[in-house]
Formats: sequence, C-alpha cells, structure tokens
Amino acid sequence: MRTYDFSPLFRSTIGFDRLFDLAETAQRATEEGYPPYNIERLADDRYQITLAVAGFSPDEVSIAAEQNVVTIEGGKTEKTEREFLYRGISTRHFKRQFNLADYVQVKGASFENGLLKIDLVREIPEAMKPRRIAINGASTADDVRQIEAKAA
Repeated sequence: MRTYDFSPLFRSTIGFDRLFDLAETAQRATEEGYPPYNIERLADDRYQITLAVAGFSPDEVSIAAEQNVVTIEGGKTEKTEREFLYRGISTRHFKRQFNLADYVQVKGASFENGLLKIDLVREIPEAMKPRRIAINGASTADDVRQIEAKAA
C-alpha cells in the first residue's frame, strides 16, 4: 500500500494540523484490521460503531472518550495454560481509535453476543444552530400615510 509523506506541506500551511493528523490516522487504520468494525448512520445525527470482540468479556474492554477521539482498548489475560491445535479466535491486545467530528459525543455502549456497540449523537449547541432573523423596516400598504394633500 502507498504511504504519503505530509511533512513538505507542514512547511507551507498553517492551521491544518488536525487535517493532516486525520489523514495519517486513517492511513494507519487501514493497515491494521483487528478487531473488525462497522460504522452505521442510524439517523441524521445518530451513529453507531460496532466492534466484533469475540472472546472478550465486558470487563476486558475499555472505552475512553476525550475531545474528538473515542478509544477502545481490549486485553485478555490467559489464566490457564491451554494447548491449542488451531487458534482462529484472536484474543490479542488491541487499541482502536475513531476521530469524531465537532459536537459528536459518546452517549452509551452495550455488549451483546460478542459485539460491542457504541452509540454516538451529534448535539449542536443552540448558539451554533442557524436561526431566522426578522427584518425590520419593511413597509406594507397599511402603513402608508398621506402627510399633505393638494387639490388640483
């Protein structure tokens, strides 16, 4: 797979650091495919991330949300020595990060049948929402008054 070096752009751009970081993070994420996941849009402002974490229990997985990043980490500790003839279910440590847009917040998580589901909601503050502004000074036919009338 191709890798792109963004360092020449850092010398000639100002304020685009987050954009380049997102591009580099997306590039690294495609290189690592464990655990598999889905990102689903449930409604205009509701999303859900589903991770397949077969073999893990809820207490072996942690979710941390800070600013515009949600991080999911999992680690399994084998308590007993077992001899596998074939091991197809991976239980290795993982760390998966998702960058969130502004005003997207983690609202909850659930764990069922080996799937970890993380609910996300975009909540735009009232001050940031568009609002209709009334236009003053518009005259209508009822507001017109005749000040002086001259007879012809």
